[in-house]
Amino acid sequence: MPSPASSTPKPSQELDLFDPLPTPTEMAAWDRSAIEDFGLKAEMLMENAGGAALDVLREAFGPLSGTKVLLVAGGGNNGGDAFVLARRLLDEGAEPLVLHTKPVSGYRGAARYHLDLARRVGVPCRHLSPGRAKNALCSCEAPDIMIDGLLGTGFSGELSAEALDLVQAMNSLGEICFVLALDSPSGLDGSTGQPRPEAVRADVTVSFHAPKLGCALPQAAPFVGRLEARAIGIPRAVMNAAPPRQVLLTERLFSLLPVLAAELHKGRAGHVLVLGGSEGLSGAAQLCALGALRAGAGLVTVGCPRGVVAEVKAGLPDIMALGLGTGSSWTPDCMDSLIPALGRYDAVVIGPGLGRNKEAAEFLALFPRAFATAFDKGWASPCIYDADALYHLAQSPGIMRDLPKDAVLTPHPGEMARLLGMGMGELQADRVAAAHRFLATHPQVLTLKGAGTLVGMGDLLHLSPIAAPNLAVGGSGDVLAGVIAALLARGIKPLHAACLGVYWHGLCGLALATDFPFRGNLATEIAHALPHVLKENTPC
Repeated sequence: MPSPASSTPKPSQELDLFDPLPTPTEMAAWDRSAIEDFGLKAEMLMENAGGAALDVLREAFGPLSGTKVLLVAGGGNNGGDAFVLARRLLDEGAEPLVLHTKPVSGYRGAARYHLDLARRVGVPCRHLSPGRAKNALCSCEAPDIMIDGLLGTGFSGELSAEALDLVQAMNSLGEICFVLALDSPSGLDGSTGQPRPEAVRADVTVSFHAPKLGCALPQAAPFVGRLEARAIGIPRAVMNAAPPRQVLLTERLFSLLPVLAAELHKGRAGHVLVLGGSEGLSGAAQLCALGALRAGAGLVTVGCPRGVVAEVKAGLPDIMALGLGTGSSWTPDCMDSLIPALGRYDAVVIGPGLGRNKEAAEFLALFPRAFATAFDKGWASPCIYDADALYHLAQSPGIMRDLPKDAVLTPHPGEMARLLGMGMGELQADRVAAAHRFLATHPQVLTLKGAGTLVGMGDLLHLSPIAAPNLAVGGSGDVLAGVIAALLARGIKPLHAACLGVYWHGLCGLALATDFPFRGNLATEIAHALPHVLKENTPC
């Protein structure tokens, strides 16, 4: 049986697979550390940020010579970034105009330095007087480009009435010009991705050093536009000393897949057991099994009540079946048939099509102890709790305490809300906070499904950058559970198996949009897309 690495990777190793995704507070701490602990000048970091913004603008918009650019600069460092960009634009042959919300005398530090420098080289700068800012903006000649340097990630709480007027005026102007937001669209909460209550709607957002958490969440997309992260010179040692609590999944996860040996045979490619399927609910177990096979498992067996074996195997000669018990429903007696065989499998999924009756709950309550005994190998047990198993866990919290430490739980939002005892609306309003809340009291690997799926363990959350409507179809989650199981069965540790499975599954959703631009694809087609997506995302 494959044995995943048992040690927890160091932060530097994690950053080899993922991109940092700091909150605004974490990013501010990195800035301070770079300046105070490493001696970097704030003026230099701001200069680098402005240069990065210019590169992104040039790439996104095209030649800048002769363009009219309106830059709205707030009173903090975001305004300072705008001053640098204005000076750089002047050198490019553009015609910049800076409207700043503070009087010149109100700026301090690096922002004042770069405001003075911009004025010395000839950048036109005007103060937006309080109460007149909206009118002043609306009276400007229509620009080709507008730069949002108003608030950035330093914003918190709710927009003031005056700031809200200004953001709304910027959005009106933005309907007829290209909009670039510096670091984060003004008015967007940098932690939750929610407008408070409105935010600048950018075509492109350039995020300095790393994307901020809120900007990467799916609900922020209408405001962020295309998100471009650019380095500004903060040393990696700063991040290693204070790693973020969130990271972003990347294509580098595919490097975890084992190299295919020429002599590979099915017995060494991983054997997955799916415990699920019951009368009228056989499809979920079938889809899970199909997902595992398409993700490269050598063998897949569906363990189900003996009376539904024919239903579970119908039309799928590729899967094997293990009949349990004597009837057509899950009962505690099914465990007697399962225990002698359990140690043969490299990974187990429990839950798809299990059913929600009392007897199924009683079977599930027996499973953790039997599983721990069968897999007493000195390393974490490769097990996934999905679908109906999660329903029973929510109903019987005592079972949760018996789960293996590294078990993978794959709830959709409704199941997650039940596990936490909260409403769906509350959970969806701040999925990151809900996931951290769960992880604070549970040692398992959490995979909170949905647009921008979250995978977490301990203090660290991993966010998928993918929101694919083609995945919103019944059975999609069953396929995902099978993919993760196949990766576990090949020896990839549970946290990384969940991360890679989520990313791979998400790419399938994006790929299917080519043939199904208005959805209509089936969950089976998600599974069938897995090998093709893998081919496109790994070297030959």
